[in-house]
Amino acid sequence: MKLYSDEALAKILDKEIFHQIGDVADQMGVACYVVGGYVRDIFLERPSSDIDVVVVGSGIAVAEALKKRMGRKAHLSVFRNFGTAQVKVKMRNEKCEMSNGNEKCLNDFSFVEVEFVGARRESYSRDSRKPIVEDGTLEDDQNRRDFTINAMAICLNKGHFGELVDPFNGIADLEDGIIATPLDPEVTFSDDPLRMMRCIRFATQLNFQIEEETFDALQRMADRIKIVSGERIEVELNKIMKAPHPSVGFEYLQRSGLLQIILPEVSALDIVEKRDGRAHKNNFYHTLEVVENITSGGLWLRWAALLHDIGKTKSKRWEPGSGWTFHNHNIIGAKQVPVIFRRLKLPLGTEMKYVQKLVDLHMRPQVIADSEVTDSAVRRLLNDAGDDIDDLMTLCEADITSKNEVKKKMFLENFRMVREKLTDLKEKDYKRLLQPVIDGNEIMEIFHLQPSREVGTLKQYLKDAVLDNRVENEREPLMQLLMEKARQMGLTATDPTA
Repeated sequence: MKLYSDEALAKILDKEIFHQIGDVADQMGVACYVVGGYVRDIFLERPSSDIDVVVVGSGIAVAEALKKRMGRKAHLSVFRNFGTAQVKVKMRNEKCEMSNGNEKCLNDFSFVEVEFVGARRESYSRDSRKPIVEDGTLEDDQNRRDFTINAMAICLNKGHFGELVDPFNGIADLEDGIIATPLDPEVTFSDDPLRMMRCIRFATQLNFQIEEETFDALQRMADRIKIVSGERIEVELNKIMKAPHPSVGFEYLQRSGLLQIILPEVSALDIVEKRDGRAHKNNFYHTLEVVENITSGGLWLRWAALLHDIGKTKSKRWEPGSGWTFHNHNIIGAKQVPVIFRRLKLPLGTEMKYVQKLVDLHMRPQVIADSEVTDSAVRRLLNDAGDDIDDLMTLCEADITSKNEVKKKMFLENFRMVREKLTDLKEKDYKRLLQPVIDGNEIMEIFHLQPSREVGTLKQYLKDAVLDNRVENEREPLMQLLMEKARQMGLTATDPTA
């Protein structure tokens, strides 16, 4: 990591917007600083779009003056109830490149968003995350920050432009890869328990270690997370999920005691039982391996990986002669998915249904691969998975965490054969092949029925015939099957042309 001198920091911040802010603050006779994540990311050499400015005075007044100075290039939003303001500035970026030995420069534009707030001190009541806010100094403002690496400030006033103010030695913690709180961590986490989730999230995103005293406080204060809303927890969990190595975060959540509170279904997997000398694997750490194995497919596929085995806690049985079994854990787990999504305020629409479907189906490809890979079984799998079949196969392949390389190779080879059959079927327009040409509406018309169990039975009979490849998906052979089944059920066709 680079350690920048004040001169180097001033050069890094040599952008029009920072000089404009500093000039306005100088004219108003107030000190102002860029703080928090933007400063941290300068030293980490990470891109950052969030610029937060603290003014020792009125942040709103400085924002209003900046808008006035920059005119139509800036848009101002004021949030007086919170004592903050946002200025969105249109900035010109000059990009130059060499072409045929000549330098060619083009101008394009981007928007920079700057949040302004006055320096403040905060105090909290035991039962609320909402602080009592008072005007304060820069020192007060830095004292209230969550972590040392987020408590650094860089001056924007002309006389001290680019100077770093780092009272808690956040630079050293950045160098050492440490997450620590500026003040007593127990007080920090008690004041705002969401900081416990943020602590683990930053450790996960940055691949940092949580400082020992800070982690001890996480364990002592874990129960305080109960006053935090599901929406806030969801945001932090999703950021952990999107990190390069989400297992880091979930291991911290488990060791701290937070996971037992926010996701007890996953936490409960962290157990190994032994009977008659036979033990099952630790399904919690297996789950983390599966999540790590999902390197593509997006956020909700990782959620499916995290929840794919949650049904094992309730389904676990010891069967003499067979050992430990987890029959129907996929079905039990799928039923738990909506409960978890409601509790954590995760979206209950297509995202939840997608995760639930993958949890429900995640054993199917393995069952197919364990025996002869038949066309009928693959057709049924494709019919049930639909457009999510590729993600389901990715999840199933990620689920292979055996340390036995021979066994692992065998599973992957079997899955390869399943994928080949799936590809072949999809190339033949599987939606047309799998949906019988005689649908429910026509069945009701032929037999003069209202929507009923009989209609569902006949539809499923035709669908099973198509999926099992007993007949071609053509009208004449399907109509013959339909009439035979209807006669067995005591139904008579009212359409004489049928």
